[in-house]
Amino acid sequence: MQLDERKRKILQAIIRNYLETGEPVGSRTISKYTDLNLSSATIRNEMSDLEEMGYILQPHTSAGRIPSDKGYRFYVDTMMEEKDREIEEIKEMMLQKEDKMDLLLKQVARVLAQNTNYATMISSPQYHRNKLKFIQLSRVDDNQLLAVIVVEGNVIKNQLLSITETLDDETMLKLNILLNTHLNGLSLEEINLGTIAKLKQQAGIHGDIVGEVLDAVAEAIRADEDLEIYTSGTNNIFKYPELADQTRASELITTFEEKQVLSTLVHETLADENSTGIQVYIGNESPIQSMKDCSVVTATYELEEGMKGTIGIIGPKRMDYDKVVGTLKTMMHQLDDLYKKK
Repeated sequence: MQLDERKRKILQAIIRNYLETGEPVGSRTISKYTDLNLSSATIRNEMSDLEEMGYILQPHTSAGRIPSDKGYRFYVDTMMEEKDREIEEIKEMMLQKEDKMDLLLKQVARVLAQNTNYATMISSPQYHRNKLKFIQLSRVDDNQLLAVIVVEGNVIKNQLLSITETLDDETMLKLNILLNTHLNGLSLEEINLGTIAKLKQQAGIHGDIVGEVLDAVAEAIRADEDLEIYTSGTNNIFKYPELADQTRASELITTFEEKQVLSTLVHETLADENSTGIQVYIGNESPIQSMKDCSVVTATYELEEGMKGTIGIIGPKRMDYDKVVGTLKTMMHQLDDLYKKK
């Protein structure tokens, strides 16, 4: 007897439920767990067939079923096939235009949530330790200058600067040459007090303008207002009793919906210099207050030099750490490799 789609779904539901609870699974549970819309009687008949085929066992009379070794083998093989397909889907998306990056990141979050049964997040890639590539000052009117600042990754930031005197073309040219000669190729960390003092001295009476430009450069390099965070699997929180009470669940759901708080986790992760790119926060170690009852595992992915983002998986303290870390490492390397081959 072959496993049809109905039997496959019921078997997968039995195994997933058993993995989560450790308790034998009955037909009534499966009727609520799947989207098959089948009666308990129909599910019992299907479970009897699965037992006859050797995929599930009934440890006690009148008890629910648990997976057999054959059932586990089917589940693992099927899961691996699904992962291969999902990786291929991601690979195809990576080879498309960059304007579809948000679709890719949403899919990554969804795939991780489905594979782990935990809540997941992924941040859009941001440039870190940016270096300044070019500055262009130009007049808007007698009282304003426009500073166009180009940083690594060809990210462009515009900043309006107020001035108290009209600057002629020759002065504008000198200021542009002065700034680009001394600042091009420097990161924010390399623009130290000595460099700033030297620039202001050489600018003479226009030292205040140079100071304002340097402030604008620092803001452009640090800027992360374009940070996007994609989440998935928030409802998985309710699968774990220790997180499902009204107060804890409400706080976690709010954190995932508002997302701004998650930026703390992103910055904390990206500040780490750990070569593996993996961090594990358990309970109070989490930088986010609403996750103090959780475990959080994060990874840093890099799409090109300096362009980094964070992947995170949030679940109960009893999460399957080995599986989560392995899944994150696989996804992290897939993102790294596929983008570099693009």
